[in-house]
Amino acid sequence: MSTTVKPGQGPGKASGTGAVRAVRTRGGLSLRLDVRAVVVGLVLLALALAAGIALIGSGDYPMTPGEVVATLTGGGDAGQQFIVQDLRLPRVLVGLSVGAAFGVAGAVFQTVTRNPLGSPDVLGFAQGSSVGALTVIVYFQAGTFAVAAGAVVGGVATGLAIFLLAWKGGIHGYRFVLVGIGASAMLYAMVLYLMTKANIVEATQATTWMTGSLSGRDWDQVWPLAAVCVVCLPLVFFYGRPLRMLEMGDDAACALGVRVDRVRVVVLLAAVVLVASATAAAGPIAFVALTAPPLARRLTRSPGPNLVPAALMGAVLLVAADWSSQQIFGADQLPVGVLTGVLGGGYLLWLLATERRAGRI
Repeated sequence: MSTTVKPGQGPGKASGTGAVRAVRTRGGLSLRLDVRAVVVGLVLLALALAAGIALIGSGDYPMTPGEVVATLTGGGDAGQQFIVQDLRLPRVLVGLSVGAAFGVAGAVFQTVTRNPLGSPDVLGFAQGSSVGALTVIVYFQAGTFAVAAGAVVGGVATGLAIFLLAWKGGIHGYRFVLVGIGASAMLYAMVLYLMTKANIVEATQATTWMTGSLSGRDWDQVWPLAAVCVVCLPLVFFYGRPLRMLEMGDDAACALGVRVDRVRVVVLLAAVVLVASATAAAGPIAFVALTAPPLARRLTRSPGPNLVPAALMGAVLLVAADWSSQQIFGADQLPVGVLTGVLGGGYLLWLLATERRAGRI
């Protein structure tokens, strides 16, 4: 049995438009289904897959979408199998995973802080990962795996430090943002210091990593990031309903039975691990975590963090940006982090102007 709630018919509505369908089983289980959000999610999933196929077909040896699909399903000659399976598929999988991780982490930070500027880019987590990676590069001259491990350690350590500094009988969103901005400034200064200590080879390696790129990614980056996503993404999705209640305020959430501090700590820790792992795999790619959640919310027109649409939007943005950079500038001529930084910077200026006109800043 199912019923449809039209807009304006009571508290069950999703938002200004679209219907909410409540599906009830004979056993009494009830599921709230936002039809528009489901449709948007399916469209974003299709776009992510299409962008991935297009990216696999791009490069010095172009392939049509039909050839890509045929090769992925076991067809194609030996050369196509090597190009797709060994060279390009890992790049796409890393891009999709990194985009999804950034999208979910951005949704978590913006929901917990109740601030559209709440993002790993702004709060210092990306800078913490950069410090960890640069420390390994400059002082230990280590390889790719050690650099990734240093980025994870730096990101997680930064997250724990911000938690401790922002904790005062709980984590308050406004205090968390202020501490994060201060930590970001200090960590950026450490990045500059480490760059002055590096020789020309180390500085080149560090600059390339800090730009953020999917070039040269292989299965060594795919499997660790996939393992983190398999653990952390379902954990955050499990807390999707409590996160939505947090947007109503701590008092209202507590009245509805939400353990506010526990929810904040769990989802923030999971988000920090996602950001650190994604940064380790592809570098500190800018602004995906900032832009994906609000874009997903504008499309779904649904309240709450919109975690699944945010993840899919992040994947679409990152893979589409990487494909666009190859089409416009040539294969691997422009790191994807440069393009997302330019587009994200424009979005940030627009967001600041919008918030100022609304009187919120």
